[in-house]
Amino acid sequence: MTVFETQANYHIDASGLFCPEPVMLLHVKVREMVAGDLLAVIATDPSTQRDIPNFCRFLGHELVGNVEKDNRYYYLIRKGE
Repeated sequence: MTVFETQANYHIDASGLFCPEPVMLLHVKVREMVAGDLLAVIATDPSTQRDIPNFCRFLGHELVGNVEKDNRYYYLIRKGE
């Protein structure tokens, strides 16, 4: 378990999924959240390194942190207003 996972209110494991599926799951989950909630995402698709920061920037969410470890990508996202 990563630090991101322990801090988060919500979790998505998108391991084994490829573009656009991780971002689609992210979009659905963010709709369930309230502003300020934290979401941890785990992915294996390298395109998430581009897609998730863009998702956050375009939709007004904060990418609190991201780490790559052992061919997995971990993201912590705070839902914006």
